[in-house]
Formats: sequence, C-alpha cells, structure tokens
Amino acid sequence: MNLRHAVLPLLIATALPAFSATAQSAPPAAAKPSADAPRGLQARDLATLDRVSSPTLSPDGRKLVFAKRVVDFDGNKSATSLWIEDLRARDAAPPVRLTPAGWNVNTPRFSPDGKTVYFLSSKGGSSQLYAIASAGGVPRQLTAFAVDVGDYQLSPDGKRVAFNAEAFADCGSDLACSKKQVDAAAAKKASGKVFDRMFIRHWDAWNDGRLNRLFVATLPTAGKQVSQATAIATDVAGDVPSRPFGDASEYTWAPDGNSLVLSARKADRAEPWSTNFDLYQVSADGTGAARNLTSDNPAWDTGAVFGKDGKTLYYRAMKRPGFEADRFALIAMDLATGQRREIAPGWDRSADNIVLSADGQTLYITAQDLGQHPLFAVHVASGGVTKVIGDGSVSAFDIAGSDPAGQTLAFARNSLKSGDQLFTGGIHGAPLRAITPSASELLPQVKFGDYEQFQFKGWSGDTVHGYVVKPWNYQEGRKYPVAFLIHGGPQGSFGDGWSYRWNPQTYAGQGYAVVMIDFHGSTGYGQAFTDAISQHWGDRPLEDLQKGWAAAQKQYPFLDGGNACALGASYGGFMVNWIAGNWHTPQSGAWKCLVNHDGVFDQRAMGYATEELWFTEWEQGGTPYDVPKNYEKFNPVNHVKEWRVPMLVVQGQQDFRIPAEQGIATFTALQRRGIESKFLYFPDENHWVLKPQNSVQWHDTVNGWLEKHLGQ
Repeated sequence: MNLRHAVLPLLIATALPAFSATAQSAPPAAAKPSADAPRGLQARDLATLDRVSSPTLSPDGRKLVFAKRVVDFDGNKSATSLWIEDLRARDAAPPVRLTPAGWNVNTPRFSPDGKTVYFLSSKGGSSQLYAIASAGGVPRQLTAFAVDVGDYQLSPDGKRVAFNAEAFADCGSDLACSKKQVDAAAAKKASGKVFDRMFIRHWDAWNDGRLNRLFVATLPTAGKQVSQATAIATDVAGDVPSRPFGDASEYTWAPDGNSLVLSARKADRAEPWSTNFDLYQVSADGTGAARNLTSDNPAWDTGAVFGKDGKTLYYRAMKRPGFEADRFALIAMDLATGQRREIAPGWDRSADNIVLSADGQTLYITAQDLGQHPLFAVHVASGGVTKVIGDGSVSAFDIAGSDPAGQTLAFARNSLKSGDQLFTGGIHGAPLRAITPSASELLPQVKFGDYEQFQFKGWSGDTVHGYVVKPWNYQEGRKYPVAFLIHGGPQGSFGDGWSYRWNPQTYAGQGYAVVMIDFHGSTGYGQAFTDAISQHWGDRPLEDLQKGWAAAQKQYPFLDGGNACALGASYGGFMVNWIAGNWHTPQSGAWKCLVNHDGVFDQRAMGYATEELWFTEWEQGGTPYDVPKNYEKFNPVNHVKEWRVPMLVVQGQQDFRIPAEQGIATFTALQRRGIESKFLYFPDENHWVLKPQNSVQWHDTVNGWLEKHLGQ
C-alpha cells in the first residue's frame, strides 16, 4: 500500500511580505460579494479551471506542444486538446490549437525530425496512436490494435513504436487473443471469480489476469494502419509499466534502436509485499532472453536513460527493500562491465526523473526540497548540484536542442496561488517567458490568500517547517478561524504547490486561515527526516503537529486558536482519528470539529485488507501476526472511548488502498458514541474524488461542516 499517492507533492515559495505580528480579537468579516466584487476561490472555480500539462519540445527546441484540459461541468466530464506554439516566431503569437475540436487526446510526442506530433486518442472507440503534422492538418490513425494502447515511446529513428497494453501473458503477440478472453469472461452467466494469489485488486481495479505488457510495432506508411505487434520481454513476468501509476518513463530505447531497457517487478505471490523492481535489457525484435542488469539490488531500480553513445545507463535506485519512500539515488552504469557508481552521493534528496543534456554531461531532475519542488542540474562527473528553477513546484519539464549552450527548457510550475503554468527559458541565461496564464489571470475576480513558510523546533529538537495561508479577505487586527490541514502519505508534503483535491486556497476562499505542518515523515527535508515516522505514526508527528500549532499561533496572532478544525486524508485521516482520542482536553476538546477522508481506523484490519502490503509491513515493522503489538501501539480503534469532537467522515467505495469498511467503522464508532457526525459516501470514487460534480459536492459538504462549527 502507498498512502503517499493520496497527496500531490506540494512545495514552497519565494520571499513574501511578513505577516503582521499583532492582531486584535474581532469576528471574521463576512463577505458580501457582488458580480464584479473580489472574492475568494470557490469549489466550482477549482473544479472547472482549465489545466495545462505535458510540455513537449520539438527536437530542435523551436516548437512547444502541450495539453489543455477543459471541464464540461454540466456533463460531469472533461476533454483534453493539444496546443502548439512556435517559440521563435517574430510576433510571439499565442499558442494555437493543434488537434480538432471534439477530440479528446493525450500523451504528445514529436517525431525525430519535428514535423509530426504523435498522440493517443479514443476517438475511434479505443485508445490508439494518431499522428498530425506539426504545421497543422487532419489527424490520421496509425494503429488499430484489438486492445487499448496505454502509453508509448518512439524509436530513435522514428520508424517503430514501443507501447504497453493490458494483455494476457499466454496470448504472446496475439492482441486479439487478449480481447477475446476479456469478452468471453464478460459473457459468462456466472459472476464468481477465483483467485489463487494476490493482488486480487489494486488501487481501484480488480485483477482479471492481464498484465501491462510491452510490444513493438513498425509505424505504417501514409493511409495505412497497423494492427499487429511483437511482444517483447515475454520472459519478464511483471507489469510494464507498473500499476497503478506507472508510465512510459519505465521503458526506454537504446540509441541504436536494437534494444530497450525496462523496469519491472515480478508478478508472483510475493508481489504485494515487494518493492524489488529490476532493470532488464531486452531485444527490440522479441528474440533472446531478457538480461537483468540490477539483480544484485533487492530494492527499487527504475527510470533508465541511455547516454548518447549507448554505453552508459543512468537510472534511479533505492537501497532498502520493502520501503517505497526510500531515497532514489542517481546511478551511472557501464553496460559493458556492469560497474556502477552513485552520482551526487552526498546530496540528500530523492530524484524524481532524469533528462540528459545534449552533451551528456548533465542530468536534469526534479526533487522535493524544503517545501519546494525545484528543477536541478546534476553534473555527471563531479556530482555537483545546481538549482535551475525554484519558487514553487515544477511538475513537468522538457529540454531540447543539439547545442548544450543553447538548449531550450520548457516547464510547468505551480504554487499555492496558481495551478500549472507553462514557461520557457530559465536556462543558459534565457529569460523566463510565460506561455499560458496563471490562475489569477484566468480568474481575475478571485483574490488568493497570501502565504508564508515558518519553522519551529519539533520532535527531538529538529527544525520543522510549515505554512500559514491568510484568508482571502484578510484585514489587519482581526482574528480568523482556522482550517488545520494534515497531509497524507505519510511520506508526503503540503507546501508551495497547487492541488485539485486538497487546496488551501479553497479554505482561504471561505474566509478561514490555513495552517499546514510538514511533520517528521514528510519528504524533501532529508532521508532521515522522512524515515523518522516509520513505526512512529502516533507520537513524533503528533508532537510536531502540536508544537507547530502552538508556534503558528504565537507567530501569527490573527489565528483564532480557540476556533479551529483539523482535516486530513489518507494518513492525514488516520491522524484525525488519532487526534480524536489523543489530543483534547477532558472538558471541551482542542478542536471544534474534525474531517477524516479515507483515513485508517483499525491498523490491524488495515494490515490484512489493503492491497500493497509492503507499505503497512514497513511502516509497522512486520506483519500483523509477527508484531501484533506494533499494530496496536498507534491504533485509533483502541481510543474510541476518548472521542468527543464532532467529525465528518468521507469515503469512496472504490478505494482499495484504505477499504471502505475503515470509513464505515469510523462513522459507526461516532454514531454509537453519540457524537455529532456525518458520513459522505461516494460509490464511484477511489482514494481520490475526481469527478467534477463530486468534487464540488465534497467541498460543499466540508465547507458546510466547517461553517456549522466555526462560523463564517
């Protein structure tokens, strides 16, 4: 299990004006908005805001393609199109739409000559590969496989495509065979399914026996479509890419196009408690045996990138098996000898991805760092690390161009005041240029709450960081009720970044101040800080939250400490349950209300019912039957008798990470104890709430709960 996926990485900011050190007690100012009056961010704003992603540069760095998602709120759906801009056009014209209206597309890639843009679309009824001229025109369908194309990578010469698709291993290269098996299972009158090993289900899907398999096909000539492909890595019995969040960065072509390197974990009995992903080199024509390049490392190896000459492989590797939040180190491997070395071993950050510079001397990566998520340049030979782009959260980037001194950088960056905005520049002295608007430009009537990072001494005297966000309608000298947000993971972070699920500005938009603490266990503060939470879910982070809450009130007098609610999801939901029984006064309680979204209620039941067992077994120090005391040490179910604070419980039925029974049990305990409580249940959502109207309902319900208990 991986609670970390429940929270998008949220990171830190540039210097902002200091908040006032004095405040006088007064009731919060009521907002009386008119049509044109300033207002705070609302749930419907968040749900309907256009989103940009996938910045993709042509090989020469001249053209930029990106995806833009637009929401049809009434239809409760969204559609994504591709847009393109010539970065060297004299008039600096704005981006133009590349794909036709009515098409829903994703995953853009340029051809090696930059004249064609490839993408995936289900326009014809299933997800297939399409191509369109970068100068514009009519898209043409290139593939007509019997199954959906999940993701893909073009070969270096642009003549072939490696792609992943869900398929049965015994079908080999026959994709129609997999389709027939799925259709036959759906036609059966009996609905029972028999399993003889785990995973029986993962994230939000039940296992039907298919794996993500890797195939290679030759791209067709004009006017034709390809329907046949060759299965490769057939002796690697595992999902490529990994489930549920893997993508095409987990496989890559060698520069000569004769082989690929992929990352895979064996899909066997031990898979639910294993994090042992290995790198395999396989022939692109499907012949020969896969060569395991990292068999001596029982932990996670992934994200391989070839050096330009094909002799060196750069990748990311963990050292501790079974620990998904271990540090990803940067590794260089000599493919001829198998010798490897760690690049930048003294840099205590975990690398997210790798892009190689044109001259092969620099690795560009993103990594969490003190509440930010910057882009870094790592010198291969020396291990020197330089921050290239900071100030917020870089969520995606691309680098192109053959001249190392004149390469083009395009990136997406977000912050606590804006969703992803696309930029170019910021490298080799190039000035930054905004390609797409910020949230403030898209919502000119919305006033966002100012924010500031603060720090204090937490558990063991360590420096701990947090954020305070002012309400949108902040006035000097007033006190404001507080939404105290607790991040999930637990190896995650709430910082200077934008989220479409847990966004501090939606609370600031209701007139609340927001406090967030990156307690021990949070990422971006060094691996020892991240490690500190394992087997300590209820003591060290709780101490940080308590000290952080006290420090915030002392430093920011506009926080009304007597009028606050604590809210959290996933691990944050566990902590809300833990707080309910362990952080209160016998008389009235430290909190006016609590909100628990998909939180752990019973650690022992969790250890048996979740899907990714490696998570609970690492976090609790073993299995529930080997170390039962560990599961009971910080188990909210054992403290229900101390509960007394009103709680809103939210749960999705398709959440197989923290099964629905955990939320139902929480609500049952509250009701049985006679504590004011509500249960918001989504039969069609997983660990997240993704559908636009469900998202608005979630926010309306949470905001209504806060309004009832805090005012506004």
